[in-house]
Amino acid sequence: MEPDHSALIAWMLETYPGLQLVCSAQAAKMLTNFFEGFNFEGRVMTVKEGDTLSLGKHELKFITAAMVHWPEVIMSYDSTDKVLFSADGFGKFGALVNETDDWACEARRYYFNICGKYGVQVQNVLKKAATIDIQTICPLHGPVLKGEALAEAVKLYDTWSKYEPESEGILIAYASIHGGTAATAERLAEILSKKGAKKVVVSDLSRSDMAEVIEDAFRYPTVVVAASSYDGGVFPVMHDFLYHLQIKNYQKRRFGMIENGSWAPSAGKVMRSMIEGLKDCEIVEPMVTIRSRMKAADEALLEQLADSLLS
Repeated sequence: MEPDHSALIAWMLETYPGLQLVCSAQAAKMLTNFFEGFNFEGRVMTVKEGDTLSLGKHELKFITAAMVHWPEVIMSYDSTDKVLFSADGFGKFGALVNETDDWACEARRYYFNICGKYGVQVQNVLKKAATIDIQTICPLHGPVLKGEALAEAVKLYDTWSKYEPESEGILIAYASIHGGTAATAERLAEILSKKGAKKVVVSDLSRSDMAEVIEDAFRYPTVVVAASSYDGGVFPVMHDFLYHLQIKNYQKRRFGMIENGSWAPSAGKVMRSMIEGLKDCEIVEPMVTIRSRMKAADEALLEQLADSLLS
């Protein structure tokens, strides 16, 4: 019933009087939320988990997929052609220009920002899918998946929905006001690279697409948050970033912290409190405190933090 999928339901039923809408019972209840005044009487058939619908040559079997990513979602499996119509599951932003395009790139951003909170529910759907012969997946967003692409998508969904890191690497996300925190974050990235970090990604939270930074936070096992203090707290874009992680059920990661404050550093306290509220997340010491601009003496602390992050 999400509007990007359901906006034309009333128009379709009006245009084609013989058309019948097949949906879950919860979807049927939600219809009037979007189409006030439309008469759905006699036009809706509700189905549930395990129900089948014969269309002649084709037979559909229905699979409930609550919270992937709305509560009324129900997937359809065509047992004749062995096609799973997976709703938002296995979707991605955009479309493939050619077969060599990286499906996972935009699928990853799509998953963590759309379904990221609902790992348990995705795991439930994957377990159901494992019991049927699926040759093709047709999601509501992005390309049709077959063969190796299908197998890779299922493998990645299993990793993502278990909240496990996908790739080795470290994300440094910083929130800088006057440039001092940015310079410190960039210096830490240099130190980590020199010490052998396989991948270091640096993101400016004031300028980067938040959805892409969230994607990287889920992709890698280690995150460093570096932020300026602000009004006795933390610069708002960092609070927003950590809040996004909270609501997406972020877990099983390691964090390093850098705070900056000219007279009364407060960012570290706020960031620590928010990270401690995440499940199975470890804070790596030492936290590095910068006073306005990085000094020569701060290099040693950054070296210590880098060693701890790589240990």
